[in-house]
Amino acid sequence: MDELPLKLKDQNDVVTHVINILHRLGLLTSHHDSFDSTVVDSVRAFQQSRGLVVSGVVDATTLNALEEARWKLGDRSLYLQPSPMMHGDDVATLQSRLTEMGFNCGRVDGVFGPRLEDAVRDFQKSVGVAIDGKCGPATITALMRLSRTVSGGAPSILRESAIQKNRGPALANKVIVLDPSFGGLDQGNCGNDVVESEVVFDIAQRLEGRLLALGVSVFLTRGANNSPSESQRLILANETNADLVISLHLDKYHNDKAHGVATYFYGSLAHGIHSVVGERFASIVQREICARTDLSNCRTHAKTWDLLRLTKAPTVRIDLGYVSNNGDAQRLSRPDFRDVVAESVVIAIQRLYLASEDDAKTGTLRIADLRKAGIRK
Repeated sequence: MDELPLKLKDQNDVVTHVINILHRLGLLTSHHDSFDSTVVDSVRAFQQSRGLVVSGVVDATTLNALEEARWKLGDRSLYLQPSPMMHGDDVATLQSRLTEMGFNCGRVDGVFGPRLEDAVRDFQKSVGVAIDGKCGPATITALMRLSRTVSGGAPSILRESAIQKNRGPALANKVIVLDPSFGGLDQGNCGNDVVESEVVFDIAQRLEGRLLALGVSVFLTRGANNSPSESQRLILANETNADLVISLHLDKYHNDKAHGVATYFYGSLAHGIHSVVGERFASIVQREICARTDLSNCRTHAKTWDLLRLTKAPTVRIDLGYVSNNGDAQRLSRPDFRDVVAESVVIAIQRLYLASEDDAKTGTLRIADLRKAGIRK
């Protein structure tokens, strides 16, 4: 869309649409006819509530999130349609309600896919309304009359934890997708002679070699010279039936004092859900990297980015430092440092699958220990 990102004082149809949605969400109460500073502040508040980057900038990601947020359950009939599938907060609410009543919708991601259609059919059959897989007025009325029937924790969280536990501690036969950001002509963030696409691909290759040696099936979302779109990366990750997806990035900031490593997992305050396995792995890998390197700890964060939300497998994004910071850039340019990062991630993957009684103190395990213990088999 040519109008994006919106600029201060812009006046166009997109600005009007954004302002109308912000009014609907209660984030704006007064009249505005341009993208002024008050609207920017409201956008920041929206981004904060949705787990997006809080910038005040309306780009394609924020506009898509605004579009999803404007729908409430009951505003429209929901059903499975060819690409693009229906998506929005109303779909997420439907998923949450059905999940609370014990119907398996998969992850609450706000997308009306085949699994949700099956869950709607099962619900309709159980309450005696017409079975068509569509969430129309009769189905919504039935939903609102019933209360949750599952207790002991969020069903989607329990289900995700059970799947991970049932896969066992061995890394052999696990499927892991590595997603080095950007690629090809799109170099990503650059600074201090460090190019994001080159560094993360190099680290991904180091990871790939170590994981293959431990019996893991590894898929990379790109090669050295191509740059697939985010949707193409999502398709690959989902088609492999991965156990885990790891996206590798570098960051950049206008203040060169910003530095350190951060990890991100899927979580939405708006819908009260998160990926429990993603959160656990994000925490483990964050601690392993910080224990084995001198990168500053920028902690773990829940986000609703599409790569985290729309992947079937638990997905974690690792931002391995700032190219705009001279210290981080110098570290990232060293092959030995990249080796340490790769080993940190491999150990974190193994720790994710170990039972608590078999786990080790952060920063103490080595890949050689895994081989000696026979954990690879």
